[in-house]
Amino acid sequence: MSLNALWEFANPRKFIATTDRVLPWVAWAAALMLVAGLVWGFFFTPDDFRQGSTVKIIYLHVPSALMAINAWLMMLVTSLVWIVRRHHVSALAARAAAPVGMVMTLVALATGALWGQPMWGTWWAWDPRLTSFLILFLFYLGYIALWEAIENDDTAADLTSILCLVGSVFALLSRYAVNFWNQGLHQGASLSLDKQENVADVFWYPLLATIAGFVLLFVALVLMRTRTEIRARRMRALLARERMQA
Repeated sequence: MSLNALWEFANPRKFIATTDRVLPWVAWAAALMLVAGLVWGFFFTPDDFRQGSTVKIIYLHVPSALMAINAWLMMLVTSLVWIVRRHHVSALAARAAAPVGMVMTLVALATGALWGQPMWGTWWAWDPRLTSFLILFLFYLGYIALWEAIENDDTAADLTSILCLVGSVFALLSRYAVNFWNQGLHQGASLSLDKQENVADVFWYPLLATIAGFVLLFVALVLMRTRTEIRARRMRALLARERMQA
């Protein structure tokens, strides 16, 4: 697909028509991968010799943490497209992704606390990665609140895009904090290009399935919410036009 063909999806009608066909397949694939991965991980993998059954929380924690970070990076890309090309679909896609990313961040924080209490002896520690993740969650809240506080969509898109640029620092810190700071309780990555750093295969394969499920779920929810945002923007434009004619 050429770049010019890709830009065609910035047309709201083209986007709606395409996602009419794509969305059901993505949603069903997400459901299938999530059910398969979670059932496989929680019911058909052994307890870890050190962590016991607590290790199985990775099937929720790792995928949600991964998507929390990548959701913000997706918002960064679409915000940059808005700043450079002024395509409304890209700004609305960023707006649509924010609540999904915020929930993913909250799930990651909650499951991390559930894992940390028996492993570290505390629900929370001011670890570099945990702290940057909490700040990322606050940026999600601020991003959503800023969209809601500004009536003009274009102005809101401009200001939230700038906020997204700033928040990207903490998204990257959330991902690479363990590499930047040697101190801290948080362990290294569960998945790595270096196979020696991965978890054992018996946990690794169902984890890959749940990650795929979370990715597909994120895509399905963002497509669905973007469609809703496009229709809501049309409705606001029609109402504004009626008020001007009245």
